[in-house]
Amino acid sequence: MSVMKVIEVMANSTESWEDATKKAVKHAGKSLKHIKSAYVQSQSVVVKDNEVSEFRVNVKITFEVK
Repeated sequence: MSVMKVIEVMANSTESWEDATKKAVKHAGKSLKHIKSAYVQSQSVVVKDNEVSEFRVNVKITFEVK
């Protein structure tokens, strides 16, 4: 039997939601081992001068506790 834990990470990118998600997982991976999945719970953008300037994601990351 495995023990899994879920944390919530918020990340942003000027490129895309996909890039923001990758940044969230990469940042979490600096302090966590055995990451198994990431679930994008929500997405949003920042708008400046009628243009999208930043993509934001709220990601739930699941990892195994050993």
